[in-house]
Amino acid sequence: MPTLPWVTPNPARPDTTAFVMASRFEVRSLKDVPRFFWKSLAAWGQVRKAPGALGASLEAQPFKRTFFTLSAWESREALYTYARTEPHKGVMGNVRSTMRRSTFIFWEVPVTGLPIDWKDAKRRIDEKARADAAAGGRTAH
Repeated sequence: MPTLPWVTPNPARPDTTAFVMASRFEVRSLKDVPRFFWKSLAAWGQVRKAPGALGASLEAQPFKRTFFTLSAWESREALYTYARTEPHKGVMGNVRSTMRRSTFIFWEVPVTGLPIDWKDAKRRIDEKARADAAAGGRTAH
């Protein structure tokens, strides 16, 4: 599946900083891919209307059983409010049993740095996953 392109739900205020989150989700088997994908579309619809969302993109690699998210927010609180709100909250609870591994990374950028580059985001995700593995922890959160 092609990447769902970066959308900008809300304009960023000039001269501010965006709170960025990138994630990688790996599902346990190919049979879990359609369900995870279908559920992720509900969360995608929500982020497109979420207060404080400055931008978002999704990428699915179904035959690798892997999904990536990339989003930018006015604040950490805006992201956490989105995550605790339906349908996202229910989606995450619903797909938890299908997850093999997940990795999350957070950083801040000036809003002039939006949209975030996928290459940079995936590099950060890979570095975080390697650091978690080296520390003896799972990359699941």
